[in-house]
Amino acid sequence: MSQSMSEPGPLSFHVPAPAVRPGGTPDFSDVKISRAGEVRRPDVDVAPEEIRDLAFQIIRVLDRNSEAVGPWAGLLSDQELLDGLRHMMTLRAFDARMQMAQRQGKTSFYMQHLGEEAVSCAFRKALEPGDMNFPTYRQAGLLIAGGYPMLDMMNQIYSNELDPMKGRQLPVMYSSREHGFFSISGNLATQYIQAVGWAMASAMKRDTRIAAGWIGDGSTAESDFHAALVFASTYKAPVVLNIVNNQWAISTFQGIARGGAGTFAARGLGFGIPALRVDGNDYLAVYAVARWAVERARRNLGPTIVEYVTYRVGAHSSSDDPSAYRPKTESDAWPLGDPVLRLKNHLIHRGAWSEDRHKQAEAEVMAAVIAAQKEAEAHGTLHTGPHPSARDMFEGVYEQMPPHLRRQRQQGGV
Repeated sequence: MSQSMSEPGPLSFHVPAPAVRPGGTPDFSDVKISRAGEVRRPDVDVAPEEIRDLAFQIIRVLDRNSEAVGPWAGLLSDQELLDGLRHMMTLRAFDARMQMAQRQGKTSFYMQHLGEEAVSCAFRKALEPGDMNFPTYRQAGLLIAGGYPMLDMMNQIYSNELDPMKGRQLPVMYSSREHGFFSISGNLATQYIQAVGWAMASAMKRDTRIAAGWIGDGSTAESDFHAALVFASTYKAPVVLNIVNNQWAISTFQGIARGGAGTFAARGLGFGIPALRVDGNDYLAVYAVARWAVERARRNLGPTIVEYVTYRVGAHSSSDDPSAYRPKTESDAWPLGDPVLRLKNHLIHRGAWSEDRHKQAEAEVMAAVIAAQKEAEAHGTLHTGPHPSARDMFEGVYEQMPPHLRRQRQQGGV
């Protein structure tokens, strides 16, 4: 060893920490935000190595003046945008009523989408019938924007006699093959590799349907996430791999799962998967990027990773108190704003909407949600019943029920 080199000191263990803790001043200065309209839109058949830079930028369409600008703009009509606004408003009103119902003891558990409504509502518009989503617990907008009955969603949350899942799933873990919504798993990240497998099977059968996998920033630390990227890359699966980066897992900030990668989208670069980042609070940008990625999959060009940069305004779930790990005013400081307000302002700017019409729509949406809630509660809630029959736990598992289960059912008198 050279005498000029000093002896190394003791090793130190590194644990990432958020910039601000409860009581501090919110700081998002580390979030590098591209100007609206400045990020290029490559051809759908571009080689992944030619767009590596897009994994470190944020695609945005709506500028500070509520105008749609740049190469990703101009894909939706005013009526389509108005439909999207109503979908987001419906999801927000639905959340408010179901969160209140949980506090009243009518259900055991609930998870809000507050601040993230554009991600799932806009993505759904880019899909075709028969495509399959493999969601997590904060993508109910896929169902609402896809026309799934709100009443069925509430029946599932209440675990009442009309619960489509017959009481066999945690509230908010919906399932509907007809609406392209695969059963949610409480074991996070499992749905990612399942989405890739479903997409591979579609390609093997020479079908035309594609899959979309969904995962949160925290769950990308799971091994299933990385296994999914290996298979998707190797077999060029027709799948869109969505990462919803809402800045917080249940109580840990996104830096814990991201590590030193810089962005979550950048995880795809080592696998040769094209990766884009988009403003998750910009309905127009989300749709444009989703459409690009969906078209790439449909044209048999392989997988795409999309990171949605957004913010979880509410608690992780009804069991969580975010004031224990982040400043109470942090959501107000989030620089990408409110997705509902931004789309509303854009439509007003275009002359297709107004404040008065928006207030009227809010009242109409809330009235529809309350009406569905009253109808659902007429069929029971978690504590008042009636509930699905105990017999249902034995059904729908095996094509032919094994003798030991038949005996158990008989012993239970169901």
